[in-house]
Amino acid sequence: MIERIKQALKDCGVSLWILEDFTEETAELFFVKKQLDTRRFKDVRKFKITVFRDVEGQEDKPARGSTQITLLESMSDGQLRQELESAYYAAQFAANPYFDLPDPVEAPIMEKTGELAEALLAESAGKAARAIFTPDVHEDAFVNSAEIFVSRSRRHILSSQGTDAAYTDARLNGEFVVQCREPEDVEIHNIYSYDALNTDALSKKVEEALTFVRDRARAQRILKSGQYDVVLSGESVRTVLSYYEDRAAAHMIYPGYSTWKLGEHVQGEEISGAKLDIDLCATQPYSEEGIPMEDLPLVRGGELKSIYGANRFCRYLGVNPTGVYRKLRCLNTGVPFEELKAGPCLWAVTFSDFQMDSMSGHFGGEIRLAYLIENGKVTPVTGGSINGSLFECQGEMAFSSDRYESAGYSGPYGLRLKNINVAGAGGEYN
Repeated sequence: MIERIKQALKDCGVSLWILEDFTEETAELFFVKKQLDTRRFKDVRKFKITVFRDVEGQEDKPARGSTQITLLESMSDGQLRQELESAYYAAQFAANPYFDLPDPVEAPIMEKTGELAEALLAESAGKAARAIFTPDVHEDAFVNSAEIFVSRSRRHILSSQGTDAAYTDARLNGEFVVQCREPEDVEIHNIYSYDALNTDALSKKVEEALTFVRDRARAQRILKSGQYDVVLSGESVRTVLSYYEDRAAAHMIYPGYSTWKLGEHVQGEEISGAKLDIDLCATQPYSEEGIPMEDLPLVRGGELKSIYGANRFCRYLGVNPTGVYRKLRCLNTGVPFEELKAGPCLWAVTFSDFQMDSMSGHFGGEIRLAYLIENGKVTPVTGGSINGSLFECQGEMAFSSDRYESAGYSGPYGLRLKNINVAGAGGEYN
C-alpha cells in the first residue's frame, strides 16, 4: 500500500510529503453493572498523509501550504490519485510563511515492552475488568456501568525528506459510572487512561469514586460564598498545571498569545510556596511528523527552560522542533495529603466541568462534591462553583507527597491554593 501511495504522489506531482502508516487493534468490553453486555474486537489500518505545496506569498516572499488527508487500503489507484490531487490543489490556499520540513530520521522500529504491549488484548481487558469490579463490594454504592478499551498500535512514519521510523504503543483507557441511590439518587462519571496495565491504580480510582458518590448522595447545599483555601486532587491538579504547558507551546508564543521567553520567571517573582519543577514526558519515540522525542525539562524553580511544539512553529521561533507532548510530570513534593488538607479548607473532588483557561489564567468549575473542612469537622457539600486566578495564587502553591499516575499526568495527588473565590449556595463565608 505504501508503494501505491508513493506512486500516486509521483503521478500527482507531489514532491513534499509526510506519511503515517497507522495500524491499531483493540479489545473493547462494555459492562452493565458486573454483567458483560458487549464485547468487540477491531483491527484498523489507515494512512494519514500531509502534502506540502510551495507558492508565492505576500510581497513575493516564498510560502508553504499544506493539507492533511486520510487514505484507506480499500481505495483503488484512481481514488488515491483523486484524493491526493484534491489535497495538493487545496494546499495552495493554506499557505503560511516558508518553513523547513523536519530533518530526516532513519531508525529501526522501537518496540514497546511490558505486559500491556505483549499480552493478549483480551487478557489485559479481563484484568482491567477485575480491577474495576474488585472494589465494588458495598451495598450503598456500586459501579453502574463500565467501558474498557485496550489498544495496541504501530506507527510507521515516512517522508519525502528521507524519514523512515516506526514504533509500537499500547494503552488502556475507558470510563465507569458509580451510583448511590440513598438518600439521593446520584451518579458520577469517571474516565481513566494508562500507558501500562496499572490495575492497582485503577482499583484505587474506583474505590475512591465509590466513596465520593456515597458522600455526594449525602452532601448538603450549605456552602457559603467567600474566599477559601482550596485543595484539588488527581486530574484537577493536572488541569491547573496545564497552564504552564500551554503557555510554553510554540503555537501559542509565535502568534503572541503567550509572551513567555526562555529564562523568564513564569511563576512570578515572589514565590513563598513551592517553586515549580515540571517536565514534559515523551510517551512515544517520534512525533506524528517524525521528530525524535525525549523527556523535556519545562520549568525549573519557576523559570521557563524550554519552548516546545510542532515543526512549523518551532522553525518560526528558531528553536529545535520537539514534537507535541501529551504527558506532564510535576516533580514537586510536600507533606502527606492528610496533612495538606488539615486546617480550614475546601477539598473540591468532583466538578461538572473543571477547566483551565490558559489565556486568562483563570480556572474553575461547578462543584458536584467538595469537603468543607473547618474546626476539626468534615462536611460533604454540593453546589456552588470555584473561580480562581493562577496569577494570584501561583506563588503560594503547596503539594502533597502522595503521587498520582495516569497516561497524561505523573505528579503530586494534591495541590493546595490559597484565597480562592468560591460562589456558594448563599450567605458569606467568614
